[in-house]
Amino acid sequence: MVPLNAANLLTIARVVLVPVMVLLVVSDDAGSLPAAAAVFGIAALTDAADGHVARARDTITTFGRLMDPLADKLLVGAALASLVAVDRLALWIAAVIVLRDVGVSGLRWYAGTRGIVIAVSSLGKAKTGAQMTALPLLMLVPTPTAAWVDAVMLAVAAVTVVSGLQYALTYARRAADAPVGVVPAAEW
Repeated sequence: MVPLNAANLLTIARVVLVPVMVLLVVSDDAGSLPAAAAVFGIAALTDAADGHVARARDTITTFGRLMDPLADKLLVGAALASLVAVDRLALWIAAVIVLRDVGVSGLRWYAGTRGIVIAVSSLGKAKTGAQMTALPLLMLVPTPTAAWVDAVMLAVAAVTVVSGLQYALTYARRAADAPVGVVPAAEW
């Protein structure tokens, strides 16, 4: 059963807002893209708020630890796919972002099975901030193919890749420093 505290309700709200945002992006109605950007913005604010609320109220839960990053990836992934579908974003940029996120999530999971904790880095947080800013911007601009928009999206892709490399290097260093022959509890 999901513990219904304020932080978890914010995370659930973010998940519920995803299909609303997708429907607005792919809609042909006038004003649907600004509405989609607003829904995305509200969902992004729940991302900033849920962790803060959980820590401030000491209500951190296993559900929140699992669902918060999943809700983020769902929001960003759905926005990327929707924007590609309506020709507002190049497929390769969406693919780079999604592949990095899947790769880092898999790496952090694998590291955890070996007893290696890879916390969210400040560069990872900057990557999330860049994505959460650029995606609604892409929904709002009248000309998504303008040179400055391309530059913004290239910068977001670059930060995404660099932060992924940072996680890989962090794992490599910690794995090299791990005691030889020690089997983590997860492998017993």
